[in-house]
Amino acid sequence: MPNNAIGPNFLTLQVRDLERAREFYTNTVGFTTTETAAPNAVVLDTQPIKIALRKAVIDLDSVPELGWGVVLWIKAEDPDKLAEVVASAGVTITKPPCDGFCGREFQFKDPDGYELTVYEG
Repeated sequence: MPNNAIGPNFLTLQVRDLERAREFYTNTVGFTTTETAAPNAVVLDTQPIKIALRKAVIDLDSVPELGWGVVLWIKAEDPDKLAEVVASAGVTITKPPCDGFCGREFQFKDPDGYELTVYEG
């Protein structure tokens, strides 16, 4: 019998403070939100799949780093400009803008410590 798995269709980040995460991803990163019936969650209107921010149901402070080894890749029209916006908001840039295999890219950590790579794709 063949494997019926197709691929990712939705991504959720559990966060410590839902309002802080919503503010960061909308006002600093520039995503918009979309409606959701899910309680204690904010859904970002991202493409090709949606990203949800959800109030944590596990103890996020019980591990030294969240998502260790996992990096979310986010497309942007102008990674250099977004890097300036993110840095001016006091966000930790973990890899400054540079030329990568997908074009211009940089990395930063969100308020909960999740690592994101922004690239022009």
